[in-house]
This record gives sequence, structure tokens and C-alpha cells, in this order.
Amino acid sequence: MYIYNVTINVDESIHNEWLIWIERHIPEVLATGRFISAKMTQVLVEEEMGGATYSIQYTAKTREDLDNYYNHDANKLRTDGMKKFADKMLAFRTELKVINEFYPTVSSN
Repeated sequence: MYIYNVTINVDESIHNEWLIWIERHIPEVLATGRFISAKMTQVLVEEEMGGATYSIQYTAKTREDLDNYYNHDANKLRTDGMKKFADKMLAFRTELKVINEFYPTVSSN
């Protein structure tokens, strides 16, 4: 599995509007059929630049699904947010490959 992580710093002046927008945007990304889930988290480290920072993690089953997202969907979906919020948000993206997942073992005591 692969995780497509988008970390976004949002200026306080558009924070509430952005939260409403992102709640619609994430389902649009999922509707491409390239991802099986998404998780939105707030980064708790304060940034020098201020604002609020979020991480959205989209999970893809295969590298092909992720590549198809880049080739067929990413430009349009990225452009929508950039047009709307322009210089009031800063985003960077990373890809992660899941090597293994670990869960706590249940004790039988």
C-alpha cells in the first residue's frame, strides 16, 4: 500500500472557509477511485509562519493507483484549491510506501 500525504499550512484569515472546503475536497479525491481511504489530522507543532497545519493521508492499494491519480486527476483537483485560496495556504506532498503494520498483541491474562 501507498500513502499520499498532503501537508497544508492554512492562514488564519481563511481557516474556517478552508475547513468547509476541505471537507468537500477529500470526498472528491476519494471519488476518483484511486484511494481506499483518507485520514485528516491536525499537526500539533506550531509553525513559525503561524496559521494551522493539517496532514491529509490518502491510502492507495497499488503504485499504479497512485500513478493514475497523478496522470488523470491531480492537476484538476490541486488547481481547484490553489485558485480558491491562492497565497493563503502552502501545501507540500510526500509519498510513503507501507512496509509493515504493527498492532498490539492481546494478552490472555
